[in-house]
Amino acid sequence: MNKTIEELHELLVSGKVTSEELIKESLEKSKEVQDKYNAFVTILDAVKSGNVTDSLLSGIPFGLKDNFSTKGILSTGSSNTLKDYVPFFNATAYENLLKSGAVLVNKTAMDEFGMGGTGTTCHTGSVLNPWDRTRMCAGSSSGSACAVAAGVYPYATGTDTGDSIRKPAAYCGIVGYKPTYGMISRYGVFPFASSMDHLGALTRSVKDAAIVVDAMKGIDDKDMTSWDSKDIHLYDSINGEVKGKKLCYIKEICDIENYPNASDELITHLENFNKTIELCKNIGMDVEEVSIDKTLLNAIASVYVVISCAEATSNMSNLTGLIFGPRGEGKNYIEMMKDYRTKNFSPLIKRRFVIGSYVLQAENKDRYFNNAQRVRRMLVDEWNKLFENYDAVILPVGSGPAKKFDERTDMLKNESVVLEEHLQVGNFGGFPSITIPNGFVSNLPVGVNITGKCYDDINVLNIAYALESNMTYKNQIAKEVSNG
Repeated sequence: MNKTIEELHELLVSGKVTSEELIKESLEKSKEVQDKYNAFVTILDAVKSGNVTDSLLSGIPFGLKDNFSTKGILSTGSSNTLKDYVPFFNATAYENLLKSGAVLVNKTAMDEFGMGGTGTTCHTGSVLNPWDRTRMCAGSSSGSACAVAAGVYPYATGTDTGDSIRKPAAYCGIVGYKPTYGMISRYGVFPFASSMDHLGALTRSVKDAAIVVDAMKGIDDKDMTSWDSKDIHLYDSINGEVKGKKLCYIKEICDIENYPNASDELITHLENFNKTIELCKNIGMDVEEVSIDKTLLNAIASVYVVISCAEATSNMSNLTGLIFGPRGEGKNYIEMMKDYRTKNFSPLIKRRFVIGSYVLQAENKDRYFNNAQRVRRMLVDEWNKLFENYDAVILPVGSGPAKKFDERTDMLKNESVVLEEHLQVGNFGGFPSITIPNGFVSNLPVGVNITGKCYDDINVLNIAYALESNMTYKNQIAKEVSNG
């Protein structure tokens, strides 16, 4: 499945390939990828072929992150608390894909309820990177990124609360796009932090990302934060014309001088980024360096932890083992709830709940939660000021390629924390944001991110498409390497 959605649609319409053949190939590849990389929770062996219509997605297989509700199909959120949960309704975004003729072949593994950035807290085990099995895919959309990169299908859905589409895309050498907050309805998707949760797509080309989000988006009376985007046609609006566009990058994030203990991988990663800045200029865009108070930038990760944990604590309070999920043991409902939540949540999730409960306590709320909201506003204001003068902000993703499983560190104490966590600002402000491949470091893919102002998705996609068109990484399939 090494072709784009556009190419597969042409083959289907011409009769050179059938939907049945594509689905068979995708299912065979799913089992191979599952054995190697553990990317899935459920593989739908009995799926039937779809009708081919004018819809670009019709008849083409895809994967769905396992926090999307799927009627009659296991939907676990990669958590033992919902290991046997089968919903009776579909998420709106999934329903929209079905209406476009798309064919679901599997549900992808993820960090438990989206609350992780490693792909190691799935109840089915860690997801391995298809470029190097000793490394992470990042998370939480780890299974989706792995499957698309490995060529199981041309696209999968994801969710992004901090960088959960965009960083896995970078680590796996593919495209990850989260549109403006509310463009895609969140109804039927398990909530993590509602004010920052975005839905989106992982693909191997920018145009494919536009095609998928075009199909997923739309106003929904079941989600009060969704908005009417029927007059926005992402795919049809991409033309690659970027001459005169203005981009900026942030010195405090991109300047190697800020990293006195920089690894060889970080140095090479920033060199790649600088080459991309030159490419932007060569294809007609203006690029300028800007500066933002480093104290404010250093607060990004802490703000994210406080707000996301607080919202998660509230959103997950319905997971009691009494309404749904495996029953806990105990003499009364309090003991049963305690047993259920203690046994079935991973240690990471329980830590997040402890943090969330603590910062929401009456005596702590103003010092932690309210202050985090104030700093969130300050950060969003800084980015909005940039958007008054620039079409987009362009920045490197992370501090290099995918991390090894044995290299986990406390990021809040790491000098490269801002480089790792800056994508969270896109969630603070609801900004459209896309990551595309940006070369290789240590034989592994790295990414570059473009973020724009709210509702300016077409501009963001067009800039990304223009860059992609002048690079050689479009539609690349992972080739497993060994780095010793």
